[in-house]
Order: sequence, then structure tokens, then C-alpha cells
Amino acid sequence: MAPKPKEKAKASAAAAAAAPVKSIEDLFTSLNRHIQRSEYEQAVKVSDQILAAAPGDEDAIRCKVVALVKADSIEEALVAIKDSSKKGSLDLSFFKGYCLYRQNKLEEALESLKGQEGSTESMLLESQILYRIGKMGASVDIYQKLPKSTIDSLEINLVAGLVSAGRSSEVQGTLDAPRVKATSSFELAYNTACSLIEREKYKDAEQLLLSARRIGQETLMEENLADDDVEIELAPIAVQIAYVQQILGNTQEAVASYTDLVKRNLADESSLAVAVNNLIALKGPKDVSDGLRKLDKVIEKSDGPEKFQLARGLDLKLSQKQREAIYTNRVLLLLHSNKMDQARELVGVLPGMFPGSLMPVLLQAAVHVRENKAAKTEEILGQYADKFPDRSKVILLARAQVAAAAGHPQIAADSLAKIPDIQHKPATVSTIVSLKERAGDTDGADAVFDSAIKWWSNAMTEDNKLNTIMQEAAAFKLRHGRKEEAARLYEQLVKSRGSIEALVGLIQTAAHADIEKAEAYEKQLKPLLGLKAIDVDSLEKTSGAKQAEKGPNAGATETYEGKSKDKAKKKRKRKPKYPKGFDPANPGPPPDPERWLPKRERSSYRPKRKDKRAAQIRGSQGAVAKETASSSDTKSNQPANPKGASQNAVQSKASSKSSRKKSRK
Repeated sequence: MAPKPKEKAKASAAAAAAAPVKSIEDLFTSLNRHIQRSEYEQAVKVSDQILAAAPGDEDAIRCKVVALVKADSIEEALVAIKDSSKKGSLDLSFFKGYCLYRQNKLEEALESLKGQEGSTESMLLESQILYRIGKMGASVDIYQKLPKSTIDSLEINLVAGLVSAGRSSEVQGTLDAPRVKATSSFELAYNTACSLIEREKYKDAEQLLLSARRIGQETLMEENLADDDVEIELAPIAVQIAYVQQILGNTQEAVASYTDLVKRNLADESSLAVAVNNLIALKGPKDVSDGLRKLDKVIEKSDGPEKFQLARGLDLKLSQKQREAIYTNRVLLLLHSNKMDQARELVGVLPGMFPGSLMPVLLQAAVHVRENKAAKTEEILGQYADKFPDRSKVILLARAQVAAAAGHPQIAADSLAKIPDIQHKPATVSTIVSLKERAGDTDGADAVFDSAIKWWSNAMTEDNKLNTIMQEAAAFKLRHGRKEEAARLYEQLVKSRGSIEALVGLIQTAAHADIEKAEAYEKQLKPLLGLKAIDVDSLEKTSGAKQAEKGPNAGATETYEGKSKDKAKKKRKRKPKYPKGFDPANPGPPPDPERWLPKRERSSYRPKRKDKRAAQIRGSQGAVAKETASSSDTKSNQPANPKGASQNAVQSKASSKSSRKKSRK
């Protein structure tokens, strides 16, 4: 008989009272055992039991938070930290900062670390957050302040920070100071090779990457890792080796390496994304549809505030430069496939995703150019250049190119003139002058030359281009009728350098205004050999030889022409070329002289015999007799005519064919 409900409740209460209550010491022993076994979920439950028995116990709270973080329950860890801060005075700012760092809330993470700068753990976390934000210099500064003896693998992170901060030249000195070899670990060898790539020492980087792969294989095999796990762990090195091969021009090897990584899928998510991106960049517009399919697996479209994001948490694993390259390649592929709506949508969100980068602005310009909106492109690029003049060099170059292609030479010239680094270089000066000439602004082109001459006159450089600029400026002024200014420039060139070109130009320009001066400089020209015996006056008289053909000098040209024809070079006799294996001493039988004639025209041609079967008699006997009789009568009455014979022959052939067809039926 089953017990009544009241009796059952009394029995369970009695059993609970009879069960022994665990002490705090036993709970902490159990908690420590779960943590040692990495049983973090069980550790959280035991921590809750301790807090139920002893509310506010700091050790239990700290163990619970760490166990939640280890179990990747970041949101629950933040809730626990928030609850503990309300109940007690326990400082969990470091754990809060780490949880926010894991959620990619980097600014909030930095804010929570304020006041924790003294501890080594806080300094390490702060340097990692700054590295993720992109403040590489500040991250490296913190790394350099850390005590090197108490931190394992500090050099690995320090070298990575130096490379990302653009301070690759300091890597070797950083390793030499503590006497650390680059090949002491495969991670350090990989980071050092990245610094060599930044310094464009690709051959040395390739050798160091190969060493890093070998060291990594040996190290990981000693740890008893499976082959697939070893390959996944070393995937970044494989991708970097393929990149170096791509830079060195070994395109086929690079494509094979990237393709193998993508097909086998034995790589971490970040390395796989980089391999896909580099493979697409290497192929270019050859296979646009395949590239778009591969990038669709990397880029996802969401309904949240950010319309686009990278799949599988790649936003947290890739650097800003790598993420920007992936989005850029997708926009370019969309432009190549003429999917303008998708390209326009993606380009619209890129400035918010990469606010300090030039690439979103250039991509917007590319979309407008593809839509034949050159004026809109020039407006966008011009506004950005005016807003950020310190980083407008690439923008102004793009604006000049778009304007020149669209037939706006004045805008192109003005854009180039706003770039202070290159506006006085000879190539830039020549381009601006050509654009202004095309626009009809001769005075503006002349002012460009004057400004360049003034700048190079004051420039203290070894490779001074003043003479080159002055030479071109003088030719320009002479071409546009400014002879006095051209003469002045030519005279300066003659006095400073003494070039023949400048002397000839000076004589040409001075002859229009000052003949005596021109004659004085003409004497500085070296006489040409063979011109002493030529009479200049007689040469001037013969200058119009075409009009005076009937005069006494008419025969002179004829005899001269006749002599020149006689003295024409004779063609050199060359040895005949024989076919392969031909012996000219034993040529054999001569070839048939009629080999080029059609067969029917050759003497050896024999026509085919007429088909005698055409005359065979078939059909009813009376009908044939009648036809043959009529044909014999007509033949006897017709004269001998070859034309008529040919016609009869055609008719007889046709009749024979028709008779054969009937017989086959």
C-alpha cells in the first residue's frame, strides 16, 4: 500500500535531517578537485553551495567567476561580478575587464582596468586590448615595461607588437638584448619572419619560415599531437610561406599552396580566411563567381546595427588590416561581376567599419566611376582631401586620374598641384604643364615652371633637377612666343652647365632680338667636320632646285642621282637553302617539270573510260526497240557537231542514272 502524501513528506524530511551536512572545508576540497580536473561546471555548483553556507566568501566568489570564464560562460561571469560588487567590497575589476575583452567591448574593458596598472596581469591584459584596438605603439610600450624574467614567452608577444606597430627594424635589437635566438621556438621564428617581410627581406623570411615549420613539427610531435592537429597548429606558417612565394613571383607554387589549404580545410578559421582572400587576390578577375562564392562563406549579412560581419567570430581573430582587405576584395569582385546594387550597399557601411582608413573612400569612388559619375567621384574625393589634408596624397592622385580620364584637365592639374611631396618633381611638373596646356591655361603652365625653378634653386639636394626643369621651361617659353624669358633661361644654362642644347636654343632665341649676341654665341659652337669645303652661298642658291629644273643646274641633280644609283649597294648572294637530308652532290632524278600543272593538263594524263553499262538495254522489249529506232533516226539526220555530242552525252548519262534507280527499286 502506497504511503499517503503527508507520510511521504515526513519521510523525506526525516531523511534530509539524517543526512550529514558537509562542512566548508569539505566543500573547498571538492571545489579544488573539480578545478584540478577542469570540471568547471561542477566547480560552479560547489561554489554556489559554499556561498549558500557562507555568503560573501571572497574565495568562493573568485573561484566561481574564474570557473565561469574557463567554461566560456562570459555573460554569466559578468552577472556574478555585478552581484558581488553590490553585496561586498571585493574588487573584481581585472576579471570584468577580461570578460569585456572576450566580448570585444574593448573601450569598456580599458575603462574597467583603470586603477589596476601596477599588477603584471593588468598590464598584460591592457597591452592585449590596445593591440586589438590598433594602438600598437602603446601596446609595445607596456610590453617593454613588463619584467621579462617573470613572464614566459614575452619576446613572442613583444615581437608581434613591434611588427604590428610598424617598428620591425627594432625586432633584431629586442632579441639581441636578452640574447634570445629567433629559432628558440616556432612562434618566435614565425613572428621574426613577419618582421623580415615588413622590411622586404623576402628570401630571409622564407628561410626562417621553413625553419619555423620544421621546429613546430618537431615540438608538436613531442607533445603527441595528431597529424591533423599539428597541421592545424602550423597553418599560419603555411599561409605565410605561400604569401612570400606570391611576393617573389612564384605564382604557381603560391596558388597550389593556397588551394591545398582551402580544399583540405585543415587550418584554423583565421588562417583559412586569409588563404581564401589571398587566393582571390592572386587570381584577380579570372574567376569572379568562384571568388564570390568563397567570400560568401566568410562575410555574413546581419539584421543588427552592423549590416555585415565576418563569420565564425573572425572579427575578433583578424586584425583590422586583414578584415579591410577581405571587404575590399568583395567590393572589387562585385564591380567585376556588375552587381552594382550589392557593391553600393557594402560600400555604404565600410566608412563606419573602418573610420580612419582611405580604402572605403576609394571604393566609393570606384563605384561612382563604374556608374559613369565622374563629377560625383571628383566631388567626394575633393571633400575628403579638404577634410583630411595630412593623408590626402592617395586621394588626390586618384582624383587626378579620374579627372584626366573624364576630360577635366584643369581639375586633374589642380589635384596634382595640391600634393606637396611631388609637385616639384620633373614628372609631376611635366604632367601638370601638359594638363594645363590641354585646358588652354598657358599662363598657369608657365607659373608652374617658374615655381619649380624657384624651388629647385633653393633645394639642398644631391640629385638637383634644376637644369632639367630650366631646359624644359625654356623650350616651353620659346614654343609659346616668350622669347626673352626663354633666352634668359638658356643663357643661365649656358653659363652654369655649358650644354650644346642650351647654346643652340640661346642662339635661336637671341637671333630674333639681338643678332650680335647670337653671332657671338654662335662662335662657341664647334665646327662640324667636312663642312669647310662647302660654299654656303652656292648652297643657298640651290635650295630651290625644284623650281629651276630648266636652268643650267638641272643636269647636276640628274648626274648626282645617276651616280647614287650606280653606287647602290649590291645584294649579297646567299647560299641556297636545301631541304633536310638533301645532298646537292647527288641530287638524284630531276623533279617533274609539270608537277605544278593540273592533272588534266599534263602530258601523262589519260581520261577515264566511258561507262559501257549506260548502253545496256533494260525494260520491255518493244519500248526499247522504239526508242533506239527514234534515236538512230535523229542521229542520222543531225550534222556532226561536237557541242551537240556533248549535250547527248549528258542526256544519256542522266537516263542511265534514272534507269539504275528504277532497277534498284
